[in-house]
Amino acid sequence: MNDLVRQHTALSDTDLEWLHLLVSEWQLLSDLSFADLVLWVPTRDGTRYVSVAQMRPNTGPTSYQDDMVGHLVPRGRRPLLDAALDEGRIVREGDPEWREEVPVRVESIPVRREGRILGVIARNTNLLTVRTPSRLELTYLQSASDLAQMIAAGTFPFPGQQVDMDASPRVGDGLIRLDADGVVQYASPNGLSAYHRLGLASDLVGHHLGATTAELAPSRGPVDEALVKVASGYAPREFEVEGAGGVIQLRAIPLKPKGVRIGSLVLLRDVTELRRRERELITKDATIREIHHRVKNNLQTVAALLRLQARRMESERGREALNEAVRRVGSIAIVHETLSQNLDERVEFDEIADRVIAMVAEISPGKVTCRRTGRFGVLDAEVATPLSMVLTEVLQNALEHAFTVAEQGSVEVSAVRGGSSAGSRLLITVTDDGRGLPEGFDPQKAGNLGLQIVRTLVEGELGGTFGMVPAPVRGTQVVLDIPVQNDK
Repeated sequence: MNDLVRQHTALSDTDLEWLHLLVSEWQLLSDLSFADLVLWVPTRDGTRYVSVAQMRPNTGPTSYQDDMVGHLVPRGRRPLLDAALDEGRIVREGDPEWREEVPVRVESIPVRREGRILGVIARNTNLLTVRTPSRLELTYLQSASDLAQMIAAGTFPFPGQQVDMDASPRVGDGLIRLDADGVVQYASPNGLSAYHRLGLASDLVGHHLGATTAELAPSRGPVDEALVKVASGYAPREFEVEGAGGVIQLRAIPLKPKGVRIGSLVLLRDVTELRRRERELITKDATIREIHHRVKNNLQTVAALLRLQARRMESERGREALNEAVRRVGSIAIVHETLSQNLDERVEFDEIADRVIAMVAEISPGKVTCRRTGRFGVLDAEVATPLSMVLTEVLQNALEHAFTVAEQGSVEVSAVRGGSSAGSRLLITVTDDGRGLPEGFDPQKAGNLGLQIVRTLVEGELGGTFGMVPAPVRGTQVVLDIPVQNDK
């Protein structure tokens, strides 16, 4: 719609915003009218109309099998459009049109904003299945007529009240028509069923909806007065009411076809099951976070026990092996601690990497500095856990074997993400400026436990590649290439 309006018409950006607001609401008008809606806007030179939006009803057959958006019609070909635009009134004159052997009643509704006519809505009703209307259908049509008059007067849609139609109640979910005092004139079967779910034992017709709703909802003291007013339809609002037996979502729409409120339309939907599932998900998320928290605590306990055992160990090699195990367990604990603070099973790995680097740097034999460049991004838990262990082993190996006790140096961890929309890769390089690799060293055959862990996790669990090569200037460079999901 933006492109069509800017290409063919002279409407301003604020006018375009009004049309967007109208289009976000007009599924309601289409369903109440049992009719297709097409929004026509006059072109910049005033000689034609361009159709910028179209809506089909959910409550009846369509009048248009084809998409009408983008069609251009010369002025004069559709007299009802001309009359509505020139006279600023709803035009219903004329006999039904026949389209592919289907009779269609056509009406034109001017779209007004701040006294100006921006365009015209063509309301097209398929008359092939016309029959004697029921009370529900009569209520629908009367409400549609009131809304059409409000559009023509520029009082609907309501400014600043843009509604998410995917989340809001629809006409078929349940409808209640109120008079000016908030008393129910008509309640659709679905609307009445929703109130029965709240605990209502009688009919709604003749009862004050606000007072009835407040009685069914749990007592909130002073808030009840606000609930009574909102449920009575005095202002455009969307709210939820929870009773003993369920939860209903309501949307109140004041009807002011001639500038004075004559009543209200209340759309409602039973969302009991939806809210129950949401609560189950919240409970599940809380349970998962609690599990991660307890796993983290247990791992820290294991690390503390290993650290205590290492202090009592007389063998230097045994003590060092236990200290390495402490760091491995600690790296896993960091991941679980991060997961315990998230709502999903994805983590921002940069924080984990920084904590792992700080933890491993504590074993530095000399004045070796460690730093990170680049960004790991968000990773799934099944990637983050083994990757934290891999990073721990690689850093530990660099600090233990690349530098002597008194030697100064640096270790840099670099992370780069890239790839296509179908997936991406995470390229990690760990570069030190130490003594370099021994002559004839083959990382794929080295028997070091740490490197065995790295190979197993990278190639087996992460599905990536691992390599160790001489650094460009001095030292050693470890290269890890891992497939990951897109960072969203």
